[in-house]
Amino acid sequence: MRKLIVGCLILGACAQAPQAAPQTPARIVAIGDVHGDLAATRAALRLAGAIDTQDRWIGGKLVLVQTGDQLDRGDDEVAILTLLERLQKEAKATGGAVHILNGNHEIMNAALDFRYVTAQGFDSFSALTGLNVQDPTLANIPPFARARAAAFKPGGPYARKLAERPIVMQLEGNLFVHGGLLPTHATYGLERMNTESQAWLRAETTPIPAILTDEQGPLWTRIYSDPGQAPNCAFLTQTLNQLGAKRMIVGHSVQTQVTQACDGKVWRIDVGMAKAYGGPVQVLEMIGDQLRVIS
Repeated sequence: MRKLIVGCLILGACAQAPQAAPQTPARIVAIGDVHGDLAATRAALRLAGAIDTQDRWIGGKLVLVQTGDQLDRGDDEVAILTLLERLQKEAKATGGAVHILNGNHEIMNAALDFRYVTAQGFDSFSALTGLNVQDPTLANIPPFARARAAAFKPGGPYARKLAERPIVMQLEGNLFVHGGLLPTHATYGLERMNTESQAWLRAETTPIPAILTDEQGPLWTRIYSDPGQAPNCAFLTQTLNQLGAKRMIVGHSVQTQVTQACDGKVWRIDVGMAKAYGGPVQVLEMIGDQLRVIS
């Protein structure tokens, strides 16, 4: 055996171990806030190459990420939630994926903060069956809002749907979150944030975790996305380094178009596409380190 090894080294005659083929990076498309507008949601999904004209999944192995705020400001919330839930199943069956994040408006509804709900937004939940509107904990809720409250209160059927989602996810070097992540959040831990928020939505813990209500929390901060001020690139770089990520993709703050800052380390994808804002429909495509805006 020793002679064979020496001979290989001298003559270069030993067979090389087969090399694994390089893995093709996934095609990832991120969609920002849709706020109860089904037409805008459909348009964004079609731009992404995710659905056909019958709203059926045609994305194959596409990985789709929606960064939160499906709720409030528009009338089509039930239809949007139903569509996205169905597409998750259809995508999985073809090797793709649909990841839906919770934004601040999903958490507001679970906290029974309905200040941005439209009249139709209340009516559409009143038309659903199986909701316990006689729940004594809802006695102080106005009658017109009790069905929605029964649906979204922690432990309610729609709150349990929200509990299946993360508030932050890391995928192929990309950090997806509704508002933004700070160094303190990286230290706190992504898994801990997701676990605590999901347990609260399932009514397994009280009170609501502070990480969900803090104005500088991951669902609320605008430190990287406020159009009126420069982003804190130092915090961003520190956060990315702590988490071993290349860039962050955020929604929450309306931009006139998808924008990037801090040398491409943050991409802001809330373009106000919902009817409530009247912005353009745009999505962000990522294939490895190649990013482009589709509109």
